Amino acid sequence: MTKLRAGIIGATGMVGQRFITLLADHPMFTIEVLAASSRSAGKRYGDLMENKWAMKTEIPADVADMVVMDASNVEEVASKVDFVFCAVDMDKKAIVELEEAYAKAEVPVVSNNSANRWTPDVPMMIPEINWQHAEVIEAQRKRLGTKRGFIACKPNCSIQSYVPALNALMEFEPTEVAVCTYQAISGAGKTFESWPEILDNVIPYIGGEEEKSEQEPLRIWGSVVDGKIVPATTPVISAQCLRVPASDGHMAAVSVNFKKKPTKEQILKAWADYKALPQEVNLPHAPAQFLTYMEEDNRPQTKLDRDIYGGMGITVGRLREDALFDYKFVCLSHNTLRGAAGGAVLTAELLTERGYITAK
Repeated sequence: MTKLRAGIIGATGMVGQRFITLLADHPMFTIEVLAASSRSAGKRYGDLMENKWAMKTEIPADVADMVVMDASNVEEVASKVDFVFCAVDMDKKAIVELEEAYAKAEVPVVSNNSANRWTPDVPMMIPEINWQHAEVIEAQRKRLGTKRGFIACKPNCSIQSYVPALNALMEFEPTEVAVCTYQAISGAGKTFESWPEILDNVIPYIGGEEEKSEQEPLRIWGSVVDGKIVPATTPVISAQCLRVPASDGHMAAVSVNFKKKPTKEQILKAWADYKALPQEVNLPHAPAQFLTYMEEDNRPQTKLDRDIYGGMGITVGRLREDALFDYKFVCLSHNTLRGAAGGAVLTAELLTERGYITAK
């Protein structure tokens, strides 16, 4: 198989850096273009990132030697790639304009940004849950007037610990969910060196996060109707989101009521048996086991368990009955892998396997 040529728009940011590590030696994709703002354009990536590289591994030598392009030069970038990943730090209106410009230049866009998550014909995907939403792309192409180009995006990182665990239990019809998320500092693009005030501290507010945590799952569970994604109306979710002094990994404490209350054994079996299209077709970044239940009372732990299956698996633990709800449990996901760049790469793999992303 000839590898597809990928561009990374926003290559200097933390998510852009993570894209680089994930695409090194990828069996389906190769990094063809690094793009960023005009301030970075024209510079050698290794020189530009000398004091900014935040990943644990070194910059791949071939990537370090690449010259960064100006992301606003859409036609120039588009001429060199088959598709792009987008992870830029701009206001939402500018992001929508940029992503649509690439799509209209016949370049598929797999976005880590939030700007298009509520565009009715843009699929917002967790590949193991709502891969069927890709069918809305044809309606989007008609709106944009494109043959190849489109936009797909991934949801907020905070929901990707608990939504998979709830999704496995949909046959029991969850009706009410209360969730509190404990979110790592990398979700804010920070490290302990750049944000020392987070040490010995918990911040009980993350702007916009609670609204996303309550509403985005309903879009994930929605349906494609007349070329648009119509969100589900249940379950009702109440969320609180806290920033905690962990480098990576978002944890969620979940309480849930069901219309058809399952037994504990039924819940554990549903989690253990959960497989979906990414596992069935063996996509490179699909974890062999999507949901892993941990029997120990003190697991999952952020530091110990966030990297399961290369950071693409979800861990669950502490399932027990509750005095106010039917059950409560704890979930954990890696926010910059499953929740950000890794989720976008898996989405691109799925869209390639389904024939939406192709070589020019």
